[in-house]
Amino acid sequence: MNVDPPDARPILEEDLHAYVDGVLDPRRHAQVRDYLRQHAEAAREVEAHARHRRELREALAPIAEEPLPPSLNLARMVAEHDRQARDVGRTPSRRWPWGMAAALVLALGVGGGAGWSLRGVQANEAGGIFALGREAARGYETYASDASRPVEMGPAQRAELVGWVSSRLGRQVAIPDLAAAGYGFVGGRLVMTEHGPAGLFIYQDARATRLALMVRPMAVDQDTPTMKRIDGPHAGYAWADRGLGYGVVGANEANVLHPLADEMRRQIGEELKG
Repeated sequence: MNVDPPDARPILEEDLHAYVDGVLDPRRHAQVRDYLRQHAEAAREVEAHARHRRELREALAPIAEEPLPPSLNLARMVAEHDRQARDVGRTPSRRWPWGMAAALVLALGVGGGAGWSLRGVQANEAGGIFALGREAARGYETYASDASRPVEMGPAQRAELVGWVSSRLGRQVAIPDLAAAGYGFVGGRLVMTEHGPAGLFIYQDARATRLALMVRPMAVDQDTPTMKRIDGPHAGYAWADRGLGYGVVGANEANVLHPLADEMRRQIGEELKG
């Protein structure tokens, strides 16, 4: 069952981050709150992030109350910036030295991504959506980069591959067609993850850019919106539908991969409903 309103945008990790920081508009805040009520693993991670944020604020509170060191006084920084400009014969700029100000904010800030960057350590190991995302990334790194034998069965064995993977997973699977988006189907294989067997299907475009789709049964998080992976060197999205989890990982930028993941989800949903 899809828990999101029909017109709702997928709940992504930046939404969860903004939820903790209290910067969502009321409607989006309510959507994320309802999502967390029905997705225990995501709720645990959000609570861990919020707790880490509070602990950082408490730990740094005494420092924040101390007088600002002269070297970080912004008025002094502006004056020094202008003096240096005069020394080299330039007209002093009256604009705010945003680079220096940003450095100060980064040095003193305690919100945002500090706790979220530890997500890989905090993630629940019970087989949920974040674990699936990590496993899909590992599968991509292991097999999509293999020039000689990335798959066990090629495109000519598509039907046999679907039957093999479906039999091993105990669930019917579907392989989406991305030809219209410029990606040909290379083939697939059965792989082992921390939480049992999974199917891994690989695609490639005309520039030899590959992406991989992993599918496996889910012990928890059996129905989720599309979640964005923000850790690791590759872009990736993951979701779950009726007990099957899907992870899409590629060398593409996230804004390129996202519509491909959406198209995969659409095709899989239509085929498995039939």
